[in-house]
Amino acid sequence: MNYTFTELIWLFLAYAFLGWVIETVVGSLKTRKFTNRGFSTGPFCLVYGVSAVIMTVTLDDLIDNTVFLFIGCGILSTVIEWVTGKLLERLNSHKLWDYSKKKWNYDGYICLEYSILWAVLGMLSVRYGNRLLLAFFRFMPEPLYEILVWCIAVLILLDVLLSVAAALHIRKNSPSTIRVQQKVAVFTCKLGLAIVGYVERRMKKAYPIIMEKAEPIYREGKFAEGCGFYKLFWLFMIACVLGDLVETVFCRFSMGYWMNRSSLVWGPFSVIWGFAIVLATVLLYKDRDKPDYHLFLFGTFMGGAYEYVCSVLSELVFGKVFWDYSKIPFNLDGRVNLLFCFFWGIAAVIWIKFFYPRLSAWIEKIPKIWGYLLTWILAVFMVCNMLVSAAALIRYDQRDGGPAAKSGWEKIIDTHFDDQKMERIYPNAKQKPE
Repeated sequence: MNYTFTELIWLFLAYAFLGWVIETVVGSLKTRKFTNRGFSTGPFCLVYGVSAVIMTVTLDDLIDNTVFLFIGCGILSTVIEWVTGKLLERLNSHKLWDYSKKKWNYDGYICLEYSILWAVLGMLSVRYGNRLLLAFFRFMPEPLYEILVWCIAVLILLDVLLSVAAALHIRKNSPSTIRVQQKVAVFTCKLGLAIVGYVERRMKKAYPIIMEKAEPIYREGKFAEGCGFYKLFWLFMIACVLGDLVETVFCRFSMGYWMNRSSLVWGPFSVIWGFAIVLATVLLYKDRDKPDYHLFLFGTFMGGAYEYVCSVLSELVFGKVFWDYSKIPFNLDGRVNLLFCFFWGIAAVIWIKFFYPRLSAWIEKIPKIWGYLLTWILAVFMVCNMLVSAAALIRYDQRDGGPAAKSGWEKIIDTHFDDQKMERIYPNAKQKPE
């Protein structure tokens, strides 16, 4: 089933609200008083909305297969819950929920009991809930539901920004937070500060643990010290190049010939590897002293879910199949397979235990001035590279039986990135089957 962007936003809002209702009812029953759960101030638990939309988009092909739909919903929801918990811990330096006392838990953020519950709820949502919510959505007059959905979405975005600002304000021990506070003090009026203060008080009541003293994440001194934007950007660039090199060599030995494996039209960059390394670093750099099996399990499940989602999104956006594992045993819809999931797990251990400490130390040796200058030059180049690559892939798909180029940008793309050149850049890209 094809969903419009507005319909996906509607599903996000609906499930975020239903999730807030569930969390608030359960939290209120436990504390015997009303407890506004959720990171944002409004009646929304965003992780429920995000999970529902990702399941809707990526698992639509499995809707008639109960077993695989159940497994897919369980894996995706569990991964999203774990990632959300780690990211919020990164923001607040504290766990906002902890399943450590439950059996079969992992890292205190996920456990078998809730994973099964999320799998059941996800399967019911994808198979039945979406249909009911979209029927209600389409029942409203067309101008009304468009305006309503987008107005609520904008309000939620502002709510999230305020919640992030409040969370940063609470972490008073971080030098970077002090700089943010100074900027806010200059550019924010009294009303804005009052709103942030209200959000702060709400968050302190919902999650008292965030008031405890936390270790600062950012420190002054060397270039890219800690694990902030500059460190992550350089790790992203290095991973893009190394990922392209690894895949190229792997194809040479497994297939017997050289094949271009770059994700972008300019340069040897595999952005899937780049984003994977950034995500793994953000979530695991504090866990580098934990046992290898901890990192291996993370890499196996997270890598598999990440590759599956990337496969679905690339097909939806660009109309192309960039890899197909249908001929490899234990594959899921040709998008992931068990062997490569194990490779992700091994890669997570090697990265965090071996490569990350060495590359992190090397990056911090870059002179500050040159580091900042090169970072922003490369950042602008990569953004342009990604935009041009996306446009070239979109036109590559549209030219296949589609209308001729009409607008100026389409003609420019068709001139510089014709089918012959695109076939050389993306030799493994195949037309998405109908």
